[in-house]
Amino acid sequence: MSAIQNYYNRIDEIMKEVFSEEADNMEKAAEIIAQANEDGRSVFGFGCNHAGLITLELFYRTGGMVTINPIRAPGMMLELSPPTMTSEMERMAGYGRIILNNEPCREGDVLIIHSVSGRNAVTIDMAECAREKGMTVIVLTNMNTATSVTSRHPSGKMLHDFASVLIDNHGDRGDATIELPGFEQKLASSSTVVGAAILNAVTARASEILYAKGIKPPVFMSGNIDGGDAYNKAVIAEHKDNIFYM
Repeated sequence: MSAIQNYYNRIDEIMKEVFSEEADNMEKAAEIIAQANEDGRSVFGFGCNHAGLITLELFYRTGGMVTINPIRAPGMMLELSPPTMTSEMERMAGYGRIILNNEPCREGDVLIIHSVSGRNAVTIDMAECAREKGMTVIVLTNMNTATSVTSRHPSGKMLHDFASVLIDNHGDRGDATIELPGFEQKLASSSTVVGAAILNAVTARASEILYAKGIKPPVFMSGNIDGGDAYNKAVIAEHKDNIFYM
């Protein structure tokens, strides 16, 4: 069997585990996001480097919630050369607090934060700071990895220690999935495809909850279909008080 089929099979296994075993936590996360929208609170998303791809998946995307604000900071989006600098920067104690303290977040707001290992200082600092501010913290992580490594934060704590709601992506330890006989390093990570599925499902459920209450979900339409630009302009204007990326 080729690596193509092996990868498909492993992703299918992980997805089935996630959507079964994490169903309650995904529902809790959706309810929190829906309530934040209903109450006029703000929702933020963050991840360092490749973990930040999930934030980009949720932001300014057809079918996605208009009210999810990406947190982007220097050195946290793989924009530096050499990219090895970003790996060093996400281990810098204190930087996560600096980032969050420069965001317009308040008590009652929501932070969605993603890290496969949950061990590096930036995400831990940010989650801790968010909890201190009275924010609800939704953590997406890989518990197979997070429980097998030590913290790089001065407190010795891990990202999942600060979760209001914890969602495990059920990935393999270290994230890569496919083995080649005799080759020591696995291939093909799962966290991006699985994480995107988890949080797209969660935000879709949040919109469904709002709609069931008679509240129009704040969702983007494709700008590449007729009427999309006008629709998006109107929904952005309606929710401008909770949008900070425009």
